[in-house]
Amino acid sequence: MNALDPIVLFFLLGFLAGVLRADLRLPPAIYEFVSTLLLLSIGMKGGIELAKQSPFDLASDILIVMLLGVTLTLLAFGILRGIGRLDRINAAAVAAHYGSVSVGTFAVAVAYLTGRAISYEPALPLFLVILEVPAIIIGILIARGVRADTPWGPVLREVVLGRSVMLLIGGLLIGWLAGPVGLAPVAPLFFDLFKGVLAIFLLEMGLIAADHFGGFRRYGLFLVGFALLVPPLFAVIGIGFASWMGLSPGGAILLATLAASASYIAAPAAMRSAVPEANPAVSLTASLALTFPFNILFGIPLYERMVQSLMGST
Repeated sequence: MNALDPIVLFFLLGFLAGVLRADLRLPPAIYEFVSTLLLLSIGMKGGIELAKQSPFDLASDILIVMLLGVTLTLLAFGILRGIGRLDRINAAAVAAHYGSVSVGTFAVAVAYLTGRAISYEPALPLFLVILEVPAIIIGILIARGVRADTPWGPVLREVVLGRSVMLLIGGLLIGWLAGPVGLAPVAPLFFDLFKGVLAIFLLEMGLIAADHFGGFRRYGLFLVGFALLVPPLFAVIGIGFASWMGLSPGGAILLATLAASASYIAAPAAMRSAVPEANPAVSLTASLALTFPFNILFGIPLYERMVQSLMGST
């Protein structure tokens, strides 16, 4: 993504304002409204296209995507525990964040591909939803083991019925059932304004990232290296899985971006419920203060070049 892309500049404006402690924070109701529009828009776009496919054709891809989530979580845990020497509880919590995905990063990647007229498979929003779940479950199992007192009910409710997942699934169903003709009256709000809404969302995310940025002074160089070096490594793994699934170059870029991203919504909520002894500042410092900005500013075009190198031209 070129340096003058406005959505990147909105993020940088928010980050700079946060560092300088300027008062640009959106009212909570506005932030909720903007994020709701983004999630529903992504879901509806995917649902329109999914209606053209047979669900049975997606069964094998869904299983492969679940395996990707498990693989990334276990690999992240091994790095955090073996190289970083984090304690088991916090290593499992951070691994769950990095095996899961970032909706905000996915939205920027979709805008990036749209701006470059690069097509991708319609099932990618569905894969986004699926990747939220395995990492969180594996992270909890590593942290707590199979114990009777693990609050699986609240955790699964937080993951499956959480706001982001419900809006994405709801958008998929609305797009699938209504189709492009049915959605035409609301298209100006949900589709035509997508990039503008994303810019406002990234302004707020820049402010939030700046709030967590100081945590790197507390958690050392390893966490900085992990948050910067793991995304490209995981992107390569994502490209390998995309090739296995037979995805187009555009689909591979999106799957690589998902693999390289880290959750800052679903995973923190689930970990807070199931593993309250884990320090959330460690996970959020890595995922939100550095991995998210890295992917937004540098990662997505890097992953496009990786796909071009490994799979051919987009």
